[in-house]
Amino acid sequence: MLLTVHTLDDLRAATDRLGGSGTIALVPTMGALHDGHLTLVRAARAKADHVAVSIFVNPRQFGANEDLDAYPRQLARDAALLETEGVALLWAPAPDIVYPAGYATNISVAGVSEGLCGGDRPGHFDGVATVVCKLFNQVRPDMAFFGEKDWQQLAVIRRMARDLDLTRPHVDAIHGVAIVREADGLAMSSRNAYLTPDQRSAAAALPRSMKQAIARLMQGEPSNTVLEDLRGELTSAGFGSIDYAELRRGDDLSPADSAMAGSRLFVAARIGGTRLIDNMPLT
Repeated sequence: MLLTVHTLDDLRAATDRLGGSGTIALVPTMGALHDGHLTLVRAARAKADHVAVSIFVNPRQFGANEDLDAYPRQLARDAALLETEGVALLWAPAPDIVYPAGYATNISVAGVSEGLCGGDRPGHFDGVATVVCKLFNQVRPDMAFFGEKDWQQLAVIRRMARDLDLTRPHVDAIHGVAIVREADGLAMSSRNAYLTPDQRSAAAALPRSMKQAIARLMQGEPSNTVLEDLRGELTSAGFGSIDYAELRRGDDLSPADSAMAGSRLFVAARIGGTRLIDNMPLT
């Protein structure tokens, strides 16, 4: 049976009990769960004895004029889904539990946080790193699972975990799980719910155009030409602006000038008021 807790005392009591009978895997989320989140839960269940899920809409990773207030909150629905998936513990703290009065600490991860979403959303990855570090310290899991749709976020968390000794040396405790996609290829995201039917139909151009761009890159076409064409295709499909369309190394996110081994295509584009992100490996 799923146990939902809202205070640190109740959380510690629960994790002490679970930790005494096996390993704990943490799946951090902001709620509004979809099949992508549930895929993370299933991957965690395959690796650990117990799964803990956190639901916390983190204000520190939202910038000015972003959708903090509009972000969907549906705890009862999410809890029912997690119970069906066999999750043992749901950690659902209020903002003043995570950031009590006088809170003054911030974690910043250089390098992998720069450019891409870090360039378009100043302070975003500081907020991500800070809350994930706190979640690790609160839940004290043996491992944690994150979706590869937010590849840059995953890179930031891996670097932070190594730098701050949050995981045991030589143990792969931060697991990335492959992107879960809709039938038309669009990456699953809680923000997809913001799209109107026409926008949702047009959004399928994002993964389709990315696949076409990757095919051209793999054939040796110049990346500047291919990426410029990709931007034009998305604009023609109905995207209002393209925040970035870049080729980068998958490990350290440094720029890649060509289709080198391990590189990935990263895109962020806006349709209506919704910002969609995606990334794909060059294979």
